[in-house]
Amino acid sequence: MSDTTESTERANPRKIREGLVVSNRMEKTAVVASIDRVRHRRYNKTVQRTTKLYVHDETNELQIGDRVRVQETRPLSKNKRWRLVEVVERAK
Repeated sequence: MSDTTESTERANPRKIREGLVVSNRMEKTAVVASIDRVRHRRYNKTVQRTTKLYVHDETNELQIGDRVRVQETRPLSKNKRWRLVEVVERAK
């Protein structure tokens, strides 16, 4: 039991996603659209699936159009389960 507390690596690492900020109207929260490309099971065509992630933005620094990297975290509110890691690219 003691060697699990000593190790700094998590047994199940947290998910990291990249996406585009689509809304920043809430206090300390932004909505990020994350796009996954998956193959259709029957037709084998590549399909884009968009997921809206609610991201904790402590300093309200995100603007619509920013490309960001987010990381999974504990539930912070009813819908918010992601936190901001870095801004990859600012909106123009």
